[in-house]
Amino acid sequence: VQLQASGGGLVQAGGSLSLSCAASGNIFSINDMGWYRQAPGKERELVASIYNGGRTTYADSVKGRFTISRDNAKNTVFLQMNRLKPEDTGVYYCNAHIIRLGDGYNYRNFWGQGTQVTVSS
Repeated sequence: VQLQASGGGLVQAGGSLSLSCAASGNIFSINDMGWYRQAPGKERELVASIYNGGRTTYADSVKGRFTISRDNAKNTVFLQMNRLKPEDTGVYYCNAHIIRLGDGYNYRNFWGQGTQVTVSS
């Protein structure tokens, strides 16, 4: 199983960016998918997550500005980031809990490669 993230880049404060992450491989079921970020010198933190039923959670710092969504048919999660702030800068990682085919009912934790988001002031 692989998670392939795309998007990100450099934007001025107040601008928008979008991220996407597609899961592929030997997948039976995906539970939650989400985005984490890590700023220089800081720990990785949850930005947003979405469960396969559609329930979402957001970090307080991004509520009202970021929107997470997913396309279950394509095993893809999206993050629309609006009104970006310099403090949103960091490496963004997608994450998913996935049951692999033939793996019983064991959800395993998978990470995508990071994608850089830089917001200039």
